[in-house]
Amino acid sequence: MLESLKRVRVNTQVQTHHHGHDVGERLYLHRHSIVHETASYLKVIAAIAFILVAVSTPITNWQAFIGYFIWVLTVAAIAKIPFTLLFKRALIEIPFIFFAILMPFFGSGERFVAGPFNLYREGLLAGAGIVVKGTLGVLTAIILSTSTTAREILRGLERLRLPALMVQIASFMLRYVNVVNDEMERMKVARDSRGFEATGIKHWKVIATAAGALFIRSYERGERVHLSMLSRGYEGVLPHDEVEKSKPSAWLMVLIYPLVALVILLITTLIGN
Repeated sequence: MLESLKRVRVNTQVQTHHHGHDVGERLYLHRHSIVHETASYLKVIAAIAFILVAVSTPITNWQAFIGYFIWVLTVAAIAKIPFTLLFKRALIEIPFIFFAILMPFFGSGERFVAGPFNLYREGLLAGAGIVVKGTLGVLTAIILSTSTTAREILRGLERLRLPALMVQIASFMLRYVNVVNDEMERMKVARDSRGFEATGIKHWKVIATAAGALFIRSYERGERVHLSMLSRGYEGVLPHDEVEKSKPSAWLMVLIYPLVALVILLITTLIGN
């Protein structure tokens, strides 16, 4: 019994230790940097613009992509994001890399021999494009999510005139993820306090029963949250403070991110010609 209580205490301490205030903020890393202090909607614009420049660059222009990666890592350093954290989170794209590795073996057109392999040139270029351009997009998204909370990103999308319904759906999803997570943690603590530990197929019935109970309890709690919001005057739009207009200097500072990429593209294209 004492061992079970100790395990519950340790698990609770580990679960409550993260970067943000809830599940939706765990990607956020609190730092004091220019990137963190910039308005969220400006960062969204800069990230999209940079990705568009990177995607529009021919994969054969390898000098430009080297410059892009150096610039992305420079921005991460300015945002005080550890490179180890950056690369660790970038591992999410590994399934796409495996898919890209197979592309040179299938396709049509010109073929060439590379050691024991007979590869297609178009497939190789397409696979390299997926890996390189996808990695740049993932790293940019990681910098955005690490320097901006999920709620700030939603406010930024709302400021950019994204349909209000889509913003509200994303906002409620973020809220109810926390509701479900809270219920799941309480149920786990209750199981651990009774000495339960899943070790094989014989415990699947308990896990399945807990999953069903979690769904019902989360649904009921969600209904209570919705009714409480309606009783406080909710009419489809969440209240928030008025956002101040960004100064021209803030726009200039943020647009440096895609502009540097554009300059790299122009210079490498001129050199290549």
